[in-house]
Amino acid sequence: MKELSSLKDRFRNFYPVVIDLETAGLNHNHDALLEIGVITLKMDKYGWLKKEKIIHFHIKPFRGSLIKTDALIFNKIDPFNPFRQAVNEKEAIQFIFNIVSQRIETNKCNKGIIVAHNANFDHSFLMAASKRCGIKNNPFHSFVTFDTATLSGLAVGQTVLARACQAFGLSFDNNKAHSALYDTLQTANLFCKLVNQWKKLGGWPPKNSKS
Repeated sequence: MKELSSLKDRFRNFYPVVIDLETAGLNHNHDALLEIGVITLKMDKYGWLKKEKIIHFHIKPFRGSLIKTDALIFNKIDPFNPFRQAVNEKEAIQFIFNIVSQRIETNKCNKGIIVAHNANFDHSFLMAASKRCGIKNNPFHSFVTFDTATLSGLAVGQTVLARACQAFGLSFDNNKAHSALYDTLQTANLFCKLVNQWKKLGGWPPKNSKS
């Protein structure tokens, strides 16, 4: 039986990229993007999924954006703290898109796909920011995502990130939650665990795959 030990084979030519965004509200068109964490993934020769490159940016609120006080209380971000070393969103997103595009080409995939916890939120903010910045080389699928909340609900009956991680025996520090970097790391750990556990259980490669 064919081992199917590449990202290209495993995810139908999609290249999965784990992303978490912290924002100043829930409206992707008007509320500021404040922080972004990205982790690219790789697969070893045996077909086990692992974390690869970690990217993290603090983002300056775009001109005219709205900043909701309740959102800042929730994520504990001070958008105007000079020690954040924030960059404008176009600079951060273009850098991320360039890295992802390179990884797509290296892994012989056709398109990137966002992996996130409650993925529609992160996808909508990233797509809106990309459009707002006039970035043309968006490597991600325009609407398809891999949502670890849904996958965790199926696998362990938990949809909250912390509880899903704990159900899989992964550590989770609630005091570090709602940092884009920490949540991206935990989401990446969770997604790798989900994919690898399915492989351990014999669900991959599929039984009807041909050698």
